[in-house]
Amino acid sequence: MSWASLEDIYLPTSLASYLDKKVVLQLRDDRKLIGVLRSFDQFANVVMEGAYERIIVGDLYCDMQLGLYVVRGENVVLTGELDLEREELPQHMTCVSEAEITRAQKAEREVVHLQRSIRKRMEFLDFD
Repeated sequence: MSWASLEDIYLPTSLASYLDKKVVLQLRDDRKLIGVLRSFDQFANVVMEGAYERIIVGDLYCDMQLGLYVVRGENVVLTGELDLEREELPQHMTCVSEAEITRAQKAEREVVHLQRSIRKRMEFLDFD
């Protein structure tokens, strides 16, 4: 009988390779969380320290601080390690306050809603 080696237990695809590193999580609802991965379990539930949500609308962005944050594993779509040596955002991006990014999100949602309603009306009237 042979025992599993450490290489067998900690596969490169495992979240263990991201422990104590700065990571970005993309969630099912399209949110992006950034923080230091501190713990995970067999269901891929993760605990992040110093977490913040990065909200991007056009050329504007805002980092909303969350602190210590637990994410249910079934909501995680993508996990990736961030390179601390590189700039995280392009130079043309502008950091704005939470109030400003909330207004920008609302305006973006209204535009999308308007486009959907116009498309539905066109379909109803059988225009292509």
